[in-house]
Amino acid sequence: MTKKHVYTFLQIIIFMGLGLGLIYWRYTEMSPENKSAMADAFKNIKWWVLAPIAVVGFLSHYFRALRWKILLKTVDIAPSTANTTFAVLIGYLANTVVPRLGEVAKCTVLTKYENTAPDKAIGTIIGERAFDMISLLIVMLLVLLFERNIAFTLLNDYFGKYFHDGTAIIWKPVIIAVIVILAGIAAFIFLLKKLKNTKVGNIIKSLGDGIASVWRMKARGAFLGYTFLIWLMYTLMVYIGYFSLEPTTGLGMASALAIIAFGSIGMIVTPGGIGTYPLIVAGVLLLFGINEGVGMAFGWICWGVQTILVLILGLASLILLPIVNGKRNAQQAG
Repeated sequence: MTKKHVYTFLQIIIFMGLGLGLIYWRYTEMSPENKSAMADAFKNIKWWVLAPIAVVGFLSHYFRALRWKILLKTVDIAPSTANTTFAVLIGYLANTVVPRLGEVAKCTVLTKYENTAPDKAIGTIIGERAFDMISLLIVMLLVLLFERNIAFTLLNDYFGKYFHDGTAIIWKPVIIAVIVILAGIAAFIFLLKKLKNTKVGNIIKSLGDGIASVWRMKARGAFLGYTFLIWLMYTLMVYIGYFSLEPTTGLGMASALAIIAFGSIGMIVTPGGIGTYPLIVAGVLLLFGINEGVGMAFGWICWGVQTILVLILGLASLILLPIVNGKRNAQQAG
């Protein structure tokens, strides 16, 4: 076993351990009433609601593949829609094991089946992630706009320690952060000049081309349209999911946006969000008057549907990928 395999194995163990530890901790801390409410919620799930959630979930992955295809074209990579979709689904499957491993898996698929250089593809993924971050910030702003009282509660709970008698005292860490960022930019520019004509420099340039491709693309309207559809599908998955439990049926889109905004963090912290996602969902729904046990059950329902969908689609993609490309190559050869 190589050092790389050992490192990957340790990552899996650590992240999975963190997720399972959070599950155990939260469950033991719950009151008997909340545990009972969670059990009742699981007993009374409306299973038919899970089918449309899965459909909407697939559409979110498909729209992401179409959006990525637009970015790839800007760096002279023109993969088939099937291969792009397979790559995205396999990437999500990889992320359920190790966070951020999906990006590597996506590029590996394209490199093997589309004969492309991975550097530029990685650059487009970085550009895509940048837009996802902007989208997430917009979602958070919408939550602040539509649910001011809840936003103020969160700010008071998590950032109140930085205020004293109404006066902000966060100027020191802000100044330090600015200095660190400026120093990092200066160091990056210096290293880029030193490595300009080296192999590492060429890789950095390829990554830069990929990121810059976002701004050069001609199909900006389609790119933004797919971005909107991706996040709309995410929100609809939660909103439709509300109808699977009686206590959450009356919740609106604003609460779904709040779950998407904060739940996205949980999907990053542990593989596939195991442990963290249901915990965050329960915390958000608590602010909307939903019992913690019910909120935890709803979080597990959302997480379960998403995870099962990713596992099924990801494994199906691994099987179909060589079959579809084998047929395509045979047709081209004929």
